[in-house]
Amino acid sequence: MKAWMLLPCSLLATMLAAQSPAPVPAGTALMVRLDTTLATFSNKVGDPFHGSITQPVVVNGQTIIPVGATVEGRVTKVSEPRRISGKPTIGILPEAVILPTGERYYLDATLTDTNIKGSDVNMEGQFKGSGHDRRDTVEQGGGTAGGMLIGGLIGGPPGIVIGGAVGAGATTGHWLAKHRSAVLPAGTELTLELNRPMTTSPAMPTPAVTASAPSGGSN
Repeated sequence: MKAWMLLPCSLLATMLAAQSPAPVPAGTALMVRLDTTLATFSNKVGDPFHGSITQPVVVNGQTIIPVGATVEGRVTKVSEPRRISGKPTIGILPEAVILPTGERYYLDATLTDTNIKGSDVNMEGQFKGSGHDRRDTVEQGGGTAGGMLIGGLIGGPPGIVIGGAVGAGATTGHWLAKHRSAVLPAGTELTLELNRPMTTSPAMPTPAVTASAPSGGSN
């Protein structure tokens, strides 16, 4: 490239750098309304999800991500354990944010919270639904006591032991049959946290280079 072309390119790069918005810092919270219902009984790993930004992200007084921007991602884990001690789990991975103007940017963020009561989000950003609760404990205790009563009436003390085991087993089977599911309904408020700074700088266009015509020469 000729020396006289370097100055315009340098000026263009300087102007673009001055106009480019500052990166969104790591740790910034993105408030997102889920537009897709996600559930352990209906989704599988790889399913897409969509959400909408509900609060603008502002850096140095400049709105970088406006309300209405779209967040896209996919499901990374679906677990619905058939155990009393387990909790159904949904893992999601936010992958991109699309501005209303159409620009699409890579998103490295983790789910940290939801507005659903009685649930939690672990350190890996996985949503966990309710598991073994007080009602299940009461059901299991009631089943054991009922079995012991019936066993005692039928066979005396040995029948109490046998009846209790049968009652507990029947109640556990009932709980396993009605196992819990984790559900993130459309409209759920998600809190996502950026793992690394997010830049929205436009790519600098490649300057056009005009080939000079070969100088004519005498034959």
